[in-house]
Amino acid sequence: MTRLRADSRHPIRFKLNGRPVEGEAEPRMLLSDFLRHQIGATGTHVGCEHGVCGACTVVIDGMLARSCLTLAAQVDGCEIRTVEGLAPSADRLGILQRAFRRNHALQCGFCTAGILMSLDHYLRRHPAPSETDVRDLLSGHLCRCTGYTPIINAALQAAAELATAIEEKPDV
Repeated sequence: MTRLRADSRHPIRFKLNGRPVEGEAEPRMLLSDFLRHQIGATGTHVGCEHGVCGACTVVIDGMLARSCLTLAAQVDGCEIRTVEGLAPSADRLGILQRAFRRNHALQCGFCTAGILMSLDHYLRRHPAPSETDVRDLLSGHLCRCTGYTPIINAALQAAAELATAIEEKPDV
């Protein structure tokens, strides 16, 4: 393991939503700050800075992680997925994002990126969740605007749409 000097910046390289990125970070710089301020990926929000609210949730090498608890140096060489990677293209939302829009599952939008990342990660592994499953997943996220019901409805609707898409095209 390379020892980082506290008084200097170090190169960080990783794949972000399938594209190689690089920048420099001090050893104590958080991934959330690196994404927002060094890379310009501002979809990941920082709420509590203690890993409690879930707003900063990203996927690192296939695992959910709180970017406010992860050092930028820890992700050197990793693959990271953020909310910007959910849409298939710049002008088209993904199934989960469209379900959120249809169900009015966001108001201020601050928590939305983290919730979307957790739901996307979960639905990829569990394509037919129950309402209880979705509620359990959401217990790691704080939303002060929606009351969670629209989020749950959107998640269940997206799961049904994803299941239909998989049935219609088995290699999805």
